[in-house]
Amino acid sequence: MNHRPPAFDAHHVVHQLKHYLPAQAPLKDFVHHNTLHSFQHLPFEEALRTASAIFGYKLTLSLQEYRNLYQQGRIRKDVLLQVIAEHKGKAAAGDYRNQLLNGAFTLPGLPRIGALRSGWKKHYQVDLDSLVQPTLFRILCSYLDQGISIWSFPVTDQSFLGALREMERNSLTSFFRKRRSRQLLLDTECTIEDLLQLLVGKEDYYEHYLYDQQFAHPGWSGMVSAIEDQPQTLLDRRNISLHDLIVFELLLELDALDYYNGKNWEPLAFVVKEKPEDLFAPVPATELDEALAIWQQAFERSYYDQVLAGLQLEQTTPRRIAHHSFQGLFCIDDRECSFRRYLENEDPACATFGTPGFFGVEFFYQPGGGKFYTKLCPAPVTPRYLIKEVGSRQQREKDPHFTKHSHPFHSGWLISQTLGFWSAVKLALNVFKPSTSPAATSSFKHMDHEATLTIENKDVNDLENGLQIGFTVPEMATRVEGVLRSIGLVRNFAPLVYVVGHGASSVNNPHFAAYDCGACSGRAGSVNARVLSYMANHPAVRAILQEKGIDIPESTRFVGALHDTTVDDIQFYDIPALSGSLQKLHWKNVATFKTALDNNAKERSRRLELIDSTATAEEIHKQVRRRAVSLFEPRPELNHATNALCIVGRRELSKGLFLDRRSFLNSYNYAIDPDGTYLFNILKAAAPVCGGINLEYYFSRVDNQKLGAGTKLPHNVMGLFGVANGMDGDLRPGLPSQMIEVHDPVRILFIVEHFPDVVLQVINRAPETYEWFGNEWVHLAVVHPETGAISLFRKGCFEPYQPLLTELPAVADLTPLLETATENFPVYLLKTQSA
Repeated sequence: MNHRPPAFDAHHVVHQLKHYLPAQAPLKDFVHHNTLHSFQHLPFEEALRTASAIFGYKLTLSLQEYRNLYQQGRIRKDVLLQVIAEHKGKAAAGDYRNQLLNGAFTLPGLPRIGALRSGWKKHYQVDLDSLVQPTLFRILCSYLDQGISIWSFPVTDQSFLGALREMERNSLTSFFRKRRSRQLLLDTECTIEDLLQLLVGKEDYYEHYLYDQQFAHPGWSGMVSAIEDQPQTLLDRRNISLHDLIVFELLLELDALDYYNGKNWEPLAFVVKEKPEDLFAPVPATELDEALAIWQQAFERSYYDQVLAGLQLEQTTPRRIAHHSFQGLFCIDDRECSFRRYLENEDPACATFGTPGFFGVEFFYQPGGGKFYTKLCPAPVTPRYLIKEVGSRQQREKDPHFTKHSHPFHSGWLISQTLGFWSAVKLALNVFKPSTSPAATSSFKHMDHEATLTIENKDVNDLENGLQIGFTVPEMATRVEGVLRSIGLVRNFAPLVYVVGHGASSVNNPHFAAYDCGACSGRAGSVNARVLSYMANHPAVRAILQEKGIDIPESTRFVGALHDTTVDDIQFYDIPALSGSLQKLHWKNVATFKTALDNNAKERSRRLELIDSTATAEEIHKQVRRRAVSLFEPRPELNHATNALCIVGRRELSKGLFLDRRSFLNSYNYAIDPDGTYLFNILKAAAPVCGGINLEYYFSRVDNQKLGAGTKLPHNVMGLFGVANGMDGDLRPGLPSQMIEVHDPVRILFIVEHFPDVVLQVINRAPETYEWFGNEWVHLAVVHPETGAISLFRKGCFEPYQPLLTELPAVADLTPLLETATENFPVYLLKTQSA
């Protein structure tokens, strides 16, 4: 990648800088992504080495942490020796293992970022960060504010710099303490080049200086960059750009230097003794880099080997079920893995499937009384459709003391002396007896289950703001067919087919969107589940599907539902529309769902320190519900923590394995898709979605201070779009420590059931998909559907792989395990399951 044109070009540098900054959108649109997306064109290990040298990130566990894992048996000796042999040769494996376990390695030097700008402190004893950032952050937060501030920013109908100019012209006070910066803002074009000439002096230093400056606060810079690229992520839009941020910060720096040094300073390039090393110069590998890479591969493969051994040991003929009691379509989300397992245990005649939780229906949604449209599909997709909620009778709860009348002096004093006391009492009661409140976020409130949705479109000219309201019958048929064929459900339909979206509930949790469905852009999947069910039940849609070979019996009905993964409760939609016999069958199934949810809550509780996992499933479920609405609970649930697998294949492939809630499960039947057409669509979406989730957890775990958000406890919500420590800190990207504490930082392993040559052709169809696998940001294994042979994708081709393990522990009852351990379990064979 060419980082520098022949001469300094501010536009080019700002464009490149945006590529390296955090890409996290505002909190309401929190969607997981590869934290190091800017290095994804490089092989994984080279990318880690390069990013670490440039930005000082810690991108693996420490040498001592790996050694501890080896002593605990979580990195196996046979696997470590195998990995060493691949890197160093068999003959050197034993000696090099001793070096890894006991040897000393030279630690890395200081990162390249910040080396130039540190000259201000070294030569002039001026800390520009402490002088500039408090003012800069407060002005940015006020300008971008989405409703926290009592007083609005005075000028919001202009660009950021335009608003600052107008305020300077019409205010008695100034943002600046000296005249020069004020005059530059008001009387000149204020170009980045001109300001850098005053501050830095030499063009060769400009690019490095801008990177140093912006990576002194990557959170704020990254947020501005994300809003510039996607202004719709703010409900109350603002016209801001990274260019404007840089100009204003350069002016503040110039002003600080003038104020504290007067005329007794000169541009930085004239006082530094030597030019710092080029930021993007090649980074040679060190002995420590190689050692850490070997440890990481051994750590990952110690787990992968168990999983792949389990897949081979469980290759038996699936039990044929003539008539399914019900079928369920769930999101591929790893949190649904255990829920599906308990449903299958409770009712062996049921069948469950996994597909991305927007269920193939992409649209904007407008709730009844809502002013804004909400995207309910993957973030990269731009829908052309709008679904509106009509006839909602759902009343939004309110707390009297959360009102605008509490802000003015007189009414604020009155409210604090009356309702304020009651608020304090409620706060104290919540410590001992948590209960729901208007401040809580509940996935069940996303849609009124009694309202009507505008799903069917009978006039393509029925538009609102350029969006078609609802789908035509042919459009509905296309989407239903796509979902059913992709998961392999094209025949033998059960009387009831549940379409189960998922969401989450919590209180006092700025990262609530990260707990909802990523395929629905961080919202609950209830509307999507209900929309797909309506489409699949439509007689005209079924007629079209029948012509295409998918014959859904007239007696079959699809039922939408929502699983709240925090409280482990479920809500079903449109039940009154079912016939009497189907309603009777449904209520029988409800009992199955209830038992499965109780057991699922018990399994989850082993990770939650304050819950006694030896209690009954019903009692634990009650505690889990209370926990979700506790104002003081920083861990309402652990979300995707411990994710490590994505299995794309028939359910029978992994049904006999206990995978400890670590796997995304995407249903797929190779026999229906011999040329990989549907597999291409699955991997094209699953690689960035599941890979993005996995890598954000990975990097937030290994460097929670720079790439994660640190602990939640001191977080302050900034303008309803980000969090910071205190009121003057940098915005914190990534995940807080309470979401990653139990996570093992391993790259996700995709396991696909198909012929290796077909999978190879599939991943080669799109360069952006191949990059994930070819550069080993995620791993890929293929299970041959006829022989069960396993192949691993390495260096552009599939190589046969024979697991080192030849047997796995088997367990008939998980309860004793779940009641006594909190750490990650190894892979178990489930004796009670039929493969």
